[in-house]
This record gives sequence, structure tokens and C-alpha cells, in this order.
Amino acid sequence: MNIKLLNLFKHKYYWPGFLLLSILLETIALFYQYVLEFSPCVLCIHVRIWVLAIFLNSIIPLLSYKNRIVLLVSNITMTVFITGLLERSYQLIGVERGFIDGGCSMDSGLPSWFALDEWFPIIFQVQEPCGYTPELLFGVTMAEALIVLSSVLLIISITNTVLLIAQSLKSNKYL
Repeated sequence: MNIKLLNLFKHKYYWPGFLLLSILLETIALFYQYVLEFSPCVLCIHVRIWVLAIFLNSIIPLLSYKNRIVLLVSNITMTVFITGLLERSYQLIGVERGFIDGGCSMDSGLPSWFALDEWFPIIFQVQEPCGYTPELLFGVTMAEALIVLSSVLLIISITNTVLLIAQSLKSNKYL
């Protein structure tokens, strides 16, 4: 196993990087919503929820970075959350490009026990039907950027999880 690669994923900026990236993504979404007046659709809200999950999951290993069980569980859940982000990003680009039916509802689809759209409507309220995402830079839409970003993050997360498990098995200190 390449020690440099392993050290990259154990780097002290790994978890703060996910934390800051999730803050940046939410900030960009809110900037587009409130400054540039691009209202979010239900898929956009679902993306925001996955980004919130990534944010919250990034805090946990920062609080107990030395605990191998916490790191392993955090890596596994991060992979699940990023997979959810990738799936919603795929849906967004599919609706935008027309290879997935764009008939999204104005209902968030969240259960009453997890009614983020009611508790925090300023961030999680659906305001527009699905159909397009705004252009960011150089003709790249938000959906296109999200699909690329979530794909890269998923590769990083899976690699980190596999390396952590391999290191634990090799040192016979599995969990």
C-alpha cells in the first residue's frame, strides 16, 4: 500500500475540508436563491439536505479524531451521504437534459418527523418546479458541477474508507 496515499487521506485537512466544502456549497445555493433570485426545486432541496448531512457527518470525526471506530463509521456514512448527493445530482442533470421525466412536485416529500421545509423554510422550502439549474461559470450549470463534484467526492470517500479498513486489518487493530 502506498504510504503517501494513505497519509493524504489521514491528513488533518480531510474532515475540515468536507466541512468547509459543505458550507461553501450551501452558501453558493443561498447566494443563487436570495441574491440572484433562482428559486430551488424539490431536487435542489434534496441536494441541500445531502450537503447538510455531509456537514454534520464532518463534525463528528473532528471531535474524536483518534477513535478508529468513529473514523470508520464516519467514512462509511460519508460514502452513503455522497452517494445520495450523486444520485440527486444525476436526477438534476437528467431533468435538465431531458433524459429523466421532469415532473417534480412542489412537495418536498419529507416525512412529518423530518420536516426541514417547515422548520427552516428559508433554506429548505421548495419554490419552483424542476426543469433547469442556473449557469455557474463558463456555461457549466449547477447540475453539471454537482455531478462532477459528487463523483470526485465519492471516489475520495470510497478510497479513504477502503484504505482505513485495509490499514486496520493489516495492523490487526480492526475496530
